[in-house]
Amino acid sequence: VQLQASGGGLVQAGGSLRLSCTASGIIFSIYTMRWYRQAPGKQRELVAAIARGGTTDYLDSVKGRFTISRDNAKNTVYLQMNRLNAEDTAVYYCNAHYTYIYWGQGTLVTVSS
Repeated sequence: VQLQASGGGLVQAGGSLRLSCTASGIIFSIYTMRWYRQAPGKQRELVAAIARGGTTDYLDSVKGRFTISRDNAKNTVYLQMNRLNAEDTAVYYCNAHYTYIYWGQGTLVTVSS
């Protein structure tokens, strides 16, 4: 099983990024997919989740700015991040959960103010 995250980078405050996480080795469509993030010196936190039926959930601080989506045909989950601010700076990890939990390697998002 492999989760390959990409799309991180350096962006100015107010800008946008789209993260992608492509899974292999799992039946992607049955998994709940989540994005977590971990900022320096802080605990990892759940940012967004999308269930296999498409139901979504978000961390309060990203509601209205971030959108999680999935393309089951491409085994990929996305996180569209708009109006980024310095507090969004973190390593972002994707996570796949059905019976087992699998983690991607993380992608760094740095927002300059």
